[in-house]
Amino acid sequence: MVTIAGELDLHSSPQLRDRVLGLVNDGVDRVALDMSGVGFMDSSTLGVLVTCLKRLRERDGALVLVSVPASPMKVLTLTGLDRVFEVVGSIDELPTS
Repeated sequence: MVTIAGELDLHSSPQLRDRVLGLVNDGVDRVALDMSGVGFMDSSTLGVLVTCLKRLRERDGALVLVSVPASPMKVLTLTGLDRVFEVVGSIDELPTS
């Protein structure tokens, strides 16, 4: 589980990408992002999330977004990415496999 807090924007999203891709390079194939502390998310972050998802799917893995607040969820919904990403309401809803 990677916990994210604050704003996800052009300046912070590369750190998120590096963190997730670092996990993938270390052999992790399922990554859950706890987004409960994210107040803002811009389009650069969408690109980072898609990049991470593609890399994980190349390894038959998954990226799960957990506890996405209203503002970032609106961005996902407006772009249709809410249908691309697995989004769950809480840690308790994470798939076990």
